[in-house]
Amino acid sequence: MNAMTTRSILRIQLHNLGPAAQEPYEQALALLRDLTPLVQALPPDAADLDVTGALRFFDRDMGGLAAMAALRLAAHLGLHTTIGAGPNRMLAAMAADTTAPGHVTVVAPDPEAIAAFLNPKPVATLYGVGPATARTLGEYGLHRIGDLLDVPLLTLQRILGKATAVTLSQRARGLDPRPVTTEAAPKSTGCSYAFSHDELDPTAHRRALLDLCERLGLRLRTTGQVAVRLGLSISYADGATTQRSRTLEEYTAHTPALRTAAYDLYARLGLQRARVRTITVRADLTDTQNAVQQLLLDPADDKRRRIEQAADRARGRFGNQAIRPSSLARQRRRPTPST
Repeated sequence: MNAMTTRSILRIQLHNLGPAAQEPYEQALALLRDLTPLVQALPPDAADLDVTGALRFFDRDMGGLAAMAALRLAAHLGLHTTIGAGPNRMLAAMAADTTAPGHVTVVAPDPEAIAAFLNPKPVATLYGVGPATARTLGEYGLHRIGDLLDVPLLTLQRILGKATAVTLSQRARGLDPRPVTTEAAPKSTGCSYAFSHDELDPTAHRRALLDLCERLGLRLRTTGQVAVRLGLSISYADGATTQRSRTLEEYTAHTPALRTAAYDLYARLGLQRARVRTITVRADLTDTQNAVQQLLLDPADDKRRRIEQAADRARGRFGNQAIRPSSLARQRRRPTPST
């Protein structure tokens, strides 16, 4: 391993946060900072810790420090955890993803242990590989992470392009130079939609996105907040998850703008016949007074916003389901909210 990327990282996944997740999440981050100041918040329910210096201070190895973190979170906040540990953020996250709830998985920093952990795993589980890239690799018979190591870099570049090929080649060897950064966690909110079955139909996926953006936009407008950044997370039938996000050109609580951004993120995933189980839309927030609103020069947009305001008043009086887009009128499955 490159010395620059050899650290001691914990990925801590929090469970049972409850419906009002922001406050206990912040409390959990504060408790984790008692172990190390290098804590990177990953809302809504995870964090990365660089415990390289803390190992000597607490006289523990990575597994021991992970157990200490889990015990403290359970004792002080009643939170259960799943923890992955490794020599960089990617390996710690992948370890957490393959760990049963309530347990700890440690990937040792030696090359043999890293290869034994990575090589048998499906290529789709490698950080940065979405469904479209996994399909392309599969067409060339590259189904496992270890398969990437058997392909000359120039060949991989012809398949994926130079930048992507170089990045995935490094990650297949367990390399990840990203540091743990300590910026404050952004205030965020989101909604999740759980299908009653593994859903293949892209039309149903987009209908769920519309429903989520309707609910998210109403929530923001009624709490005096606007979205700064929008994130999309999709969970599949095999338990894998893909995430994409983008910073909005204009901070907004306007449902059509949120919907356009969510549709764009979905389109970028390039899903084809993907068996989708859950879709989550999450927004990083700021107060309305912190947003700079552009002048409305489009009469049609001005009309849409006035209609939206009238619809919000009706929902405030008669309930959130009083007015819904026509494409959602016959929808039976209900979204599952999260905060």
